Amino acid sequence: MSDSAPRNRLSLPPGGRRAGPPAAASRPASAPNSAAAQGSAPSRPGGPRPAGRFTLRAPEAGAPVPPVRRADTAPQAPHPRGGSAARGPEGGAPGATSRLNKRMAELGLCSRREADDWIASGWVRVNGQVAAMGLQVAPTDRIEVDPAARGQQERQVTILLHKPMGYVSGQAEDGHTPAVALINPRTHWREDPSRQRFSPPQLRGLAPCGRLDIDSVGLLVLTQDGRVARHLIGEDSEVEKEYLVRVHYGDVATGVQSVFPAEQLARLCHGLSLDGQPLKPAKVDWQNPEQLRFVLQEGKKRQIRRMCELVGLKVVGLKRIRIGRVVLGNLPAGQWRYLGPNERF
Repeated sequence: MSDSAPRNRLSLPPGGRRAGPPAAASRPASAPNSAAAQGSAPSRPGGPRPAGRFTLRAPEAGAPVPPVRRADTAPQAPHPRGGSAARGPEGGAPGATSRLNKRMAELGLCSRREADDWIASGWVRVNGQVAAMGLQVAPTDRIEVDPAARGQQERQVTILLHKPMGYVSGQAEDGHTPAVALINPRTHWREDPSRQRFSPPQLRGLAPCGRLDIDSVGLLVLTQDGRVARHLIGEDSEVEKEYLVRVHYGDVATGVQSVFPAEQLARLCHGLSLDGQPLKPAKVDWQNPEQLRFVLQEGKKRQIRRMCELVGLKVVGLKRIRIGRVVLGNLPAGQWRYLGPNERF
């Protein structure tokens, strides 16, 4: 990724109508289901404010971080996140047993589904013995993974797509094409810094990490790696997602900032509830008189649009420009690239 901060534009087609799928897109039968994920939230990268309407300069990606060390033998000590790895199957007291696949996911070795595949293949040993499916383990048990599983895991890909309007993030619905249909050799960004080449097996198990509705555009992550999915969309995930949101306030389409009450902006930051549950605090501020910047650490269905409705705003354009430390950058709409080996969310 370039050190310079490329520009992102939030704009609508004439009349605000949805754009149809590009002619180059192929249509797979369906988009696969996603795995669970969990992680911690990095700080938001800095970046200069944009000049001009509906335009901003995307934040620079954070400095590369070293790859996470993945030993073939899992540690015997409790998980560094503190206690969760030592709980029983129902969240019991420390020292209680838990299912092997759950323990492996908590240790960051793989996803639960992946753990089940490894166990079924005979690639997992507990205290030197080949593990059986459904085995209960204690925090002190020694878990070993065969190098063959590691090799399979290293071949998994994570893809960054600039989703255009007219595509749904997950399964095909109401005749609309899933975003995974855009992952093919013709739409691979020519300036992708990764040396990786596309091959059809990379579509197997490729699932979106989070929502981006049909009328929204911007950064969408698709992955085969359950660890990535768990980090981004797990129940305890706190990874930041940043959006540019163009709004109207009643009949006011220009100069919205000057007429929108400051106390309502404060409610967007903290104080709203959806589906009977209070939302986590958000960062919301004005980018220009018609455009807000949202930074969220959760992703309820159509969350930003529903938040805006609660304070009298109507969303007329929404673009996601960052997930964690990974930014959309110069990636063109409808094209994709691989997550680089030195990039971390």
